[in-house]
Amino acid sequence: MGEITGRQVFGFTAGAFGIIIAVNLLLAYKAVTTFPGLEVSNSYVASQDFDRSRLAQEALGWTLTASYETAEKRLYLSFVDANGRPAPLAALSVLVGRTTEARDDQTPEMINASGLWTAPLDLTEGKWLLRVDAKAADGTAFSQRIGLFVKG
Repeated sequence: MGEITGRQVFGFTAGAFGIIIAVNLLLAYKAVTTFPGLEVSNSYVASQDFDRSRLAQEALGWTLTASYETAEKRLYLSFVDANGRPAPLAALSVLVGRTTEARDDQTPEMINASGLWTAPLDLTEGKWLLRVDAKAADGTAFSQRIGLFVKG
């Protein structure tokens, strides 16, 4: 083995820093392109309505539960009012996606079947996020996010 020269030390150092910079650039690119990061267009305006909306939603007394049947490839949502009966919904929209990227987002068409809302949905194994937005007959908005873990 020969002597280490200045060129070799420079090459090793430049190579090490080059790898670090390349990995940082790749991670920054992936962070920017895979997660939009935007929840609301104007957070100040959204904060002004938050408490009023929360109190109106709590006054409905609804409880939402979600389940997914892997064998049937079907999503189930149950809305129950304060008396334990199915809650009467005027409108319902559901966004199903991953918590970190929008690539797998889906908007299933939910169908009411005897008070249980259901839709065919093919979800792969892992953690999913359901963003459920509904309206009561009087126009009161109901919004909830539910984490759903799908087993393989």
